[in-house]
Amino acid sequence: MVNELPLRERKKLRTREALVETALALFSEKGFCAVTLDELVGAVEVSKRTFFRTFASKEDVALAPEKELWAAYSARIEAQPLTGPLLTALEDTLFAAVADMADGWERRFRVSRALADRTPALTAHSLGHCADVTDALVRSVARRRPDSATDELRVRLLLELMLAAWRSALKEWARAPGDPGRDELRARTREALNALPGVAGLITDSTRG
Repeated sequence: MVNELPLRERKKLRTREALVETALALFSEKGFCAVTLDELVGAVEVSKRTFFRTFASKEDVALAPEKELWAAYSARIEAQPLTGPLLTALEDTLFAAVADMADGWERRFRVSRALADRTPALTAHSLGHCADVTDALVRSVARRRPDSATDELRVRLLLELMLAAWRSALKEWARAPGDPGRDELRARTREALNALPGVAGLITDSTRG
């Protein structure tokens, strides 16, 4: 719980939240490239030094909700035993990571994704981050499941398949009217993941043809 953290950590968390909220508001209003770092830190009334103790760049703060999710996901993967069907473990961990996010995360995430979709620099940064996270997860899972069925190639393909379903669900969620919440995101993700077994059937059908 946030209230159980030491005072210093609570202050750091509040500063981080203020930077994310303000950055997303400014970027959405004026455009990512039009907002300077000086303008951002001035609006939050912190120094550049404080900003760089929290984020590496403007791209980093704009994509904070996305990076928070994958940091929680990676931490859960590292902490849990990977027993049973691997796809099930990967999927369950994704739902648990989404549930772990702080109140209001889904709203910030939706704003962040909308910014990334219309800003090439953010799209490139997001793709680079996704590639780095995927590489680390593949190595971690393959190392901990060292059998012929989970070599790095198979783990990568399985993870990429799950991520493709996630991205498809995310696109539909982002386009939904009104203000779809976390439950809607989970429902669309479950629907996309449930379609994955049929993908294998399509591969088999194509080879028969």
